[in-house]
Amino acid sequence: MDNKHDILELLRQVADGKVSPENAMLELKEAPFEDLAYAKIDLHRSVRQGAAEVIYGEGKTPEQIKGIVERMGEKGCRNILVTRISQETGDYLSRFLPIDYHKIPRLGIAFPEDRPGQGNIVVATGGTSDMPVAEEAALTAEAMGNHVTRVYDVGVAGLHRLLSNLDVLMQARCVIAVAGMEGALASVVGGLVDCPVIAVPTSVGYGASFGGLSALLSMLNSCASGCSVVNIDNGFGAGYLASRINQMEGIKEE
Repeated sequence: MDNKHDILELLRQVADGKVSPENAMLELKEAPFEDLAYAKIDLHRSVRQGAAEVIYGEGKTPEQIKGIVERMGEKGCRNILVTRISQETGDYLSRFLPIDYHKIPRLGIAFPEDRPGQGNIVVATGGTSDMPVAEEAALTAEAMGNHVTRVYDVGVAGLHRLLSNLDVLMQARCVIAVAGMEGALASVVGGLVDCPVIAVPTSVGYGASFGGLSALLSMLNSCASGCSVVNIDNGFGAGYLASRINQMEGIKEE
């Protein structure tokens, strides 16, 4: 039972007399999670939060990931995100289940399903080197049913590049600003737009960037209002939060 629609349908069947209350209770009791010994799959995540559980692939064996994804797929989960996996793991999984592997962000989307993009999220990067993190954010948001516009390599070293995309930024319901080095992009974007900005510091930079710490501290100390910050290289977290913001008030279907 993957989502609210499944539970609603079950309740309708009880109301119509097609399913007994006892059987419905059993289904609901069995649904919350499933114990695979090495993982306890949260099958009610989408009911509570609107999206299925996401699998953090780093540190898990390909066999463990396969077992988790297969079980989620059997339960009706779609667009299952598997983050931080190698090409080899992606190739292994593709032998057993449908999965779209994206090399740059090292991310897979299992049991992919087309979803109409709602609203508008803009993902902007300071440089091309920030793309792995930016693509993790963009693909996460797209998998959750959001329309995403990418604006890459518009860092403050050439401010005119960013300003040439001002009309794109102004139309966003949320902007994800991804940058390493000194992390100034988030503050500049935050001072231009009227929507929330999610700042993502990356580990891109030379020695004194301290693996993204300098960008993180710059973003945390931004003087631009409405700018929030996620962890270093956490593209997934930014994409997930942007999806929540983009869909908060509901999107009217055309």
